[in-house]
Amino acid sequence: MQLGLCLDPATLATLPAPHDFDYIEGHVQNFLLPSSPDEAFAPHLAAQRACPLPMPASNSFLPPGLKVVGPAVDQAALSRYADTAFRRARSVGMSIMVFGSAGARMMPEGWSAARGFEQYVEALRLFAPLAQAQGVTLVVEPLNRVECNLVNTIVEGAEAVKRANHPAVKLLVDLFHMLRNGEAPDDIIRVGPIHHAHLAEDKDRAAPGINGDDFRPFFRALKQIGYNDRLTIECIWKNAPAHEAAPALVALRRQLAEAGY
Repeated sequence: MQLGLCLDPATLATLPAPHDFDYIEGHVQNFLLPSSPDEAFAPHLAAQRACPLPMPASNSFLPPGLKVVGPAVDQAALSRYADTAFRRARSVGMSIMVFGSAGARMMPEGWSAARGFEQYVEALRLFAPLAQAQGVTLVVEPLNRVECNLVNTIVEGAEAVKRANHPAVKLLVDLFHMLRNGEAPDDIIRVGPIHHAHLAEDKDRAAPGINGDDFRPFFRALKQIGYNDRLTIECIWKNAPAHEAAPALVALRRQLAEAGY
């Protein structure tokens, strides 16, 4: 299992070397800057090309104002934004883009849940060929019910992937959101193939080891379905990652080993 942290190259430079993890996961809006011209992105591209670790994935795909559900979906604007994001992803060697984006997919009050789900799937179908053209896979991230009101569980995420029916659309599992929702580890076995994974502890979205959350049942479920790809710590650091990343990785590796990885 490859382990990663949600960092940009500048923050990575504050961590002591050699790095005891495999990759960094970026932020689409802040690092790829899809809403800005290429000239603004150029320094970020140069920074990643000089970075000692790869950035194979990024999250925070859409800004809150670029809606995929509700009465004011602008498909042309979505296409322009996504095309730029996927093109820049390819330029930094990125192959996974995480579609969480609670604000962009939040259904307005009174909106039909069935229609909202249809619109979400329509957005996946819109983005899929654009992602595929750049060698990127868009992964659906189910978000807990406090943060969003659409596609909350991994079972719902799997259904969205199934209905999108495109090889460039896959499923992500985030153990923080599963814990917050009270989802069972066996749901991972139920939905089957996973393409990317995140985790943080339930309380305060803390790094592994802070509160002692037991991820091992989830890891055993991931192992049972044959998942052995990437696992990103996507947490809220109490202090700087330079102080907290190393013990978090130790705690994470211990639980992975105890789960059979």
